[in-house]
Amino acid sequence: MKRFAIVTIALLTGAACGSGSGETETAEPLTQAQKDSIVGNLPVPGASGVRGAMSAMEQAKARAEQHDTMR
Repeated sequence: MKRFAIVTIALLTGAACGSGSGETETAEPLTQAQKDSIVGNLPVPGASGVRGAMSAMEQAKARAEQHDTMR
């Protein structure tokens, strides 16, 4: 009987959370840079490599912009 009560409460809670106003918000897809930034901040092996690669990419982009502005 106790198991039945727990299952019933879980189902009712799930149904209550699942019923919305019908409006769904679509999230904007993440850019590759945003995804890399998230991975770079994770405490996993290789995250520092991702951060280093992002830094190198930003430096290269800055150099390219600097060269573009030269006359």
